[in-house]
Amino acid sequence: MLHLLGVNLPDRKLVSTALQYFYGIGEPTAIKLCQKLSIPPTLKVIELSELQVNELTNTLANMTIETDLKRQVREQVMHHRNINNFIGRRHAMSLPVRGQRTRNNAKNAKKLNGRWVQRRGMSMWTQLQQGPLNNFLEKYM
Repeated sequence: MLHLLGVNLPDRKLVSTALQYFYGIGEPTAIKLCQKLSIPPTLKVIELSELQVNELTNTLANMTIETDLKRQVREQVMHHRNINNFIGRRHAMSLPVRGQRTRNNAKNAKKLNGRWVQRRGMSMWTQLQQGPLNNFLEKYM
């Protein structure tokens, strides 16, 4: 297995397929990278030369992938939540953000949109879930 920038790439996969193991690289980006580095589409990871591996490492190091991209997405979500716009409120309520209907199909949005808050800390999450009536009752009762 080839280990690049913290990700293990399987030897028997094509290079364009193996590049998709990186968070933030999909099929179109992987194909463009292979064309840019003049890697044939039928070449497998184990057949890469040392020069090609170095070029690939340098190119990937200059891209925003993996933890940098995850941090960037998390910061954008928290920015929307802090300025309290429509998108931020939808994220806070774990509802679909981009105009999808909620009558039937919102299962994935409910799983994904609330997870940034839950990771941040349970104290903040519980404060957001409690309404003003609950806060009042806890203070004075």
